[in-house]
Amino acid sequence: MAKKKETSAAVAGELSVEEKLRALYDLQQIDSKIDRIRTVRGELPLEVEDLEDEISGLQTRLDKLKTEVKGFEEEISKRKQQIKDSQGLIKKYETQQTNVRNNREFDSLSKEIEFQTLEIQLSEKKIKEATYKIEDKKKIIADVTRKLDDRKQDLDHKKSELDDIVSETQKEEEGLIEKSSEYAGHIEDRLLSAYQRIRKGATNGLAVVSIERDACGGCFSKIPPQRQLDIAQRKKIIVCEHCGRVLVDVVLASEEEDKIKRLVHA
Repeated sequence: MAKKKETSAAVAGELSVEEKLRALYDLQQIDSKIDRIRTVRGELPLEVEDLEDEISGLQTRLDKLKTEVKGFEEEISKRKQQIKDSQGLIKKYETQQTNVRNNREFDSLSKEIEFQTLEIQLSEKKIKEATYKIEDKKKIIADVTRKLDDRKQDLDHKKSELDDIVSETQKEEEGLIEKSSEYAGHIEDRLLSAYQRIRKGATNGLAVVSIERDACGGCFSKIPPQRQLDIAQRKKIIVCEHCGRVLVDVVLASEEEDKIKRLVHA
């Protein structure tokens, strides 16, 4: 593998300036075609990702709400049992009151009955509060469930739309990616790194452009006539003084565009 890379680098190093310019412009055209395919997909992949994140968040919230409802239901069940226990104790203490030997015992049992009565009232209050909270949570659960169902339908629609676009362009994109790698292999590392750096920094992904109407095809800044003559001679790699893109003349650009067009549609 290392030997193959060295050979490729050596071949790239033997290229003339014109051949390097042609190779760079060819690579730019292929990469631009890949960019256009991905642009057709637009924001769909991001929209799908956002919907998946939102659905995950809604599901987490729904699970939390259901857990809270279960907790309130358990509290109600517990409070109802406490009421039964307190009612049983009250009956027990009332029975014991009929057999007391003195007022002291009677008062003591009366306090126990009073305490259990208060416990029943507290439990009834807690049951009422928990019941209200359950009703409130169930309304929220219904709203979240509806929203979750809507988002799931949106996700299915977006995924279907994305799958259709991907299926239509996947084969073409894979072929272009393969050609991009192939063409990149013929360009020396220094030039390729510069090309990739400029592409990354350009909003339109253009690192190599032709002169159009006496201006840079990337930033549209005017190119002086003498500079245009130097570019047309193809004796050295010249970049735009304003945007840093590599510049090629119109004739070279036209020739390479026809070449890549035939290659892609072959």
